[in-house]
Amino acid sequence: MASRTDLANAIRALSMDAVQKAKSGHPGAPMGMADIAEVLWRGFLKHNPTNPNWADRDRFVLSNGHGSMLIYSLLHLSGYDVSIEDVKSFRQLHSKTPGHPEYGYTPGVETTTGPLGAGVSNAVGMAIAEKTLAAQFNRDEHNIVDHFTYCFLGDGCLMEGISHEACSLAGTLKLGKLVAFYDDNGISIDGEVEGWFTDDTAARFKAYGWHVVENVDGHNPDAIANAVTEAQSIIDKPSIIICKTTIGFGSPNKQGTHDCHGAPLGDDEIAATREFLNWPHAPFEIPADVYELWDAKDAGQEDENAWNEQFVAYKNAYPELAAEFERRVILGELPEDFSEKAFQLALTTQQKAESLATRKASQNTIEAFAPLLPELLGGSADLAGSNLTLWSGSKGIQDDAAGNYIFYGVREFGMSGIMNGISLHGGFINYGATFLMFMEYARNAVRMSALMGIQNIFVYTHDSIGQGEDGPTHQPIEQIANLRMTPNMHTWRPADGVESVIAWKSALEYNEGPSSLIFSRQGLPSQARTEQQVEMIEKGGYILVDSDSAPEVILIATGSEVELAVKAAAELNASGTATRVVSMPCTNLFDEQDEDYKQLVLPNSVTKRVAIEAAHVDYWHKYVGFGGKVVGMSTFGESAPGGELMKHFGFTVENVIKTVQSL
Repeated sequence: MASRTDLANAIRALSMDAVQKAKSGHPGAPMGMADIAEVLWRGFLKHNPTNPNWADRDRFVLSNGHGSMLIYSLLHLSGYDVSIEDVKSFRQLHSKTPGHPEYGYTPGVETTTGPLGAGVSNAVGMAIAEKTLAAQFNRDEHNIVDHFTYCFLGDGCLMEGISHEACSLAGTLKLGKLVAFYDDNGISIDGEVEGWFTDDTAARFKAYGWHVVENVDGHNPDAIANAVTEAQSIIDKPSIIICKTTIGFGSPNKQGTHDCHGAPLGDDEIAATREFLNWPHAPFEIPADVYELWDAKDAGQEDENAWNEQFVAYKNAYPELAAEFERRVILGELPEDFSEKAFQLALTTQQKAESLATRKASQNTIEAFAPLLPELLGGSADLAGSNLTLWSGSKGIQDDAAGNYIFYGVREFGMSGIMNGISLHGGFINYGATFLMFMEYARNAVRMSALMGIQNIFVYTHDSIGQGEDGPTHQPIEQIANLRMTPNMHTWRPADGVESVIAWKSALEYNEGPSSLIFSRQGLPSQARTEQQVEMIEKGGYILVDSDSAPEVILIATGSEVELAVKAAAELNASGTATRVVSMPCTNLFDEQDEDYKQLVLPNSVTKRVAIEAAHVDYWHKYVGFGGKVVGMSTFGESAPGGELMKHFGFTVENVIKTVQSL
């Protein structure tokens, strides 16, 4: 019968063989962490390979995602739908084994981990979701939410700033079900890290409020198992297990060096490694007894069956809670009547016709929607009083684990990465807020949300130079275009309270990617609309004001500039220039409409077009064409009251009319 060493060496062999076949990849980390992975996956991890999405499974995150052959080997050996042919197709087009683990490609991969540090922030989010969901649903002896989040990470993850943001908050929130394993191998691509990374990692994590297990031999299964058992026993702190390992363990001439970090070992070194490890098997050949000991399907099904029985008892005792759990966690569906109620709120808001900042309209919408959606989990990277993300029922999870709001502190990047983890875990719809300008700090995590196609609602306020006196450091110019050009992202910039309600409604119903909701600091007037026009807002762009005859000119605007377009159109129509105003709060949704609708709103026959937005001009040329112009920004802003800046940069009725006349 195979030994534990054989079981770990199976990971090493598959990893070096797949990287060699692909002529690309990172064999060092999988070979160095194989012993840790064998102990965790065979001795502790609660999972079911035949149902990778079982609700109460443990979550496993490989934050050092360049070592992707580690998780692919584990999934294959454990019995997931990852065949040996999939392993052989490592890094090939449309394979289940891409270069870095990608959510949605491979069964059992919980998150996409390419950028270092992203995975550990996701793991913090998953642990937050587990703790909050448990507090909301568990009753008495019925612990239907009770699982761990395990995360592997390396030197690179710890050097990236997002790890500080996320791990600092994890300690504050006392996430006792989060266990991280630090692969302390002392090597990165450039060589030995002691030349650029001399942090006292143990002291750092103790300062965060983590439980730290130091000096664990990462190649000693008993020492690793004891460390995991110790970490699991600490219920009021997250734990980090610092494992000293040898990168590329088993490669006699390259282990312990950067030569095995990010390049294939080479045929000669692989042959030497097989001899060193006493692994006489051909490439991609795994002995039957090794497969037998790795297979987790039966044990995993038993764990899930036990949980299913537990859930039946829970359902009998708490039928309403169980129904909510099924809706939120298992099905991931909104309440059946939500869409209708949300639209009615839009109609009511239209009738009120209030002039207000769209950030305030956003808060009013949250106030109305949150009681309908117990799955709504809000937050802000500080600035809640400016972003207006708090509502009357907000309860911080730091005081009440069953709460519905996260005070992220000044951690925009960490917040966005954590939001990804919460979304991936399931059971919640996230929203998190900051100033639009500080999306730049979070950009990578926002992109990862879109790349994975997961639902998050990013709330961004202070949307333009109109926010005023803070000056160009706080005034976004190119950021809106950046968000609009991100695949899978829906980016909204509403003009008033009604469009703000529809933006929130759309974001809550859109679950194939994130939404960015961009709101103003300054007050904006309510625009007049019919009920049919309110319905059209969800198409992303619609005719807000039309001329009595066929339009000669079309003004396209978003956000605060819609008011400007409406005023300019009134003067143009009065002077005999037939002018249409198109409000386009979400260009992404407008682009998704059929050609007939787009031609109805923006007919090709009307070539005189002017787009108006206090953001970068370049984005709008695809809508105005060669015959049109853009009133927008091509420089950074200035420090002055918002109204003065708008005039200074040409956002006036006079300049819009002048621009139209110049066509």
